[in-house]
Amino acid sequence: MRITVVGSINLDFVASAPRLPGPGETVTGATLARHPGGKGANQALAAARLGAEVTMIGRVGRDGMAGEALALLLDGDVDVAGVITDSEAATGVALIAVDPSGENQIVVAAGANYRVSPEQLPQRLDAPLILQLELPVETVEAAVGRATGFVCINLAPAAPVSEALLRRADLIVVNETEAAFYGDLLHSGGGRVVVTLGARGAQLYQRGGLIAEAAPPQVTAVDATGAGDTFVGAITVALLEGMDPEAALRFACAAGAIAATRPGAQPSLPMRDEVEAMLEG
Repeated sequence: MRITVVGSINLDFVASAPRLPGPGETVTGATLARHPGGKGANQALAAARLGAEVTMIGRVGRDGMAGEALALLLDGDVDVAGVITDSEAATGVALIAVDPSGENQIVVAAGANYRVSPEQLPQRLDAPLILQLELPVETVEAAVGRATGFVCINLAPAAPVSEALLRRADLIVVNETEAAFYGDLLHSGGGRVVVTLGARGAQLYQRGGLIAEAAPPQVTAVDATGAGDTFVGAITVALLEGMDPEAALRFACAAGAIAATRPGAQPSLPMRDEVEAMLEG
């Protein structure tokens, strides 16, 4: 199966600290790592590692960070021919603080991601499509308007979007905070809506009615960065493969749980055999 992802590409700077700071507070004793990230790139690599052929459309800067940001996509055989190098903006950066329990705080400097424009998109997007909201909303709206098949929209970070976009989506994925932001609008179309609940799992709705739910396997979390993006890639792959709703949720919850047990966004993304082994175990 082929999937197109239109989305963000970042380089993550991850500080693993004894605890997360409060407002105005400085916390010392952290260690620093750099990992490829960005919701779009994370979801693209997650889908590729789980068995899809993936094309990425996005934008990076003409700088030393671009190669690092793209490295694992290239290693994962993601087609990056649709990624443009921008000479006027830096590669997107995420500044991430992580505590020993895996909780995190994230600040994103979008850089070149906010220069992904509708003009960069093909006139038709015939493959199943995954999108998020780390690009300009008008670009996301344009991509949805050009899609001819299955559309999954991860409404993160939460931002106002048109009702037409919500109605067009075959699958919407949000966490609890995002679900509260959108309210009943999430269920205004006929598509499915997944609300992720962190360590409590996920619920799948259709037309406002609960049709499936699943809990993740018990794991020891190290870093939750990328776990939600893994879930998005996994639930899309599972549903496109024809899994029933409950099986698809279990598959995605297991994939996200594995990602939370390892540091970094893209380095933590599981392979298909790891997810299947966890489900069998």
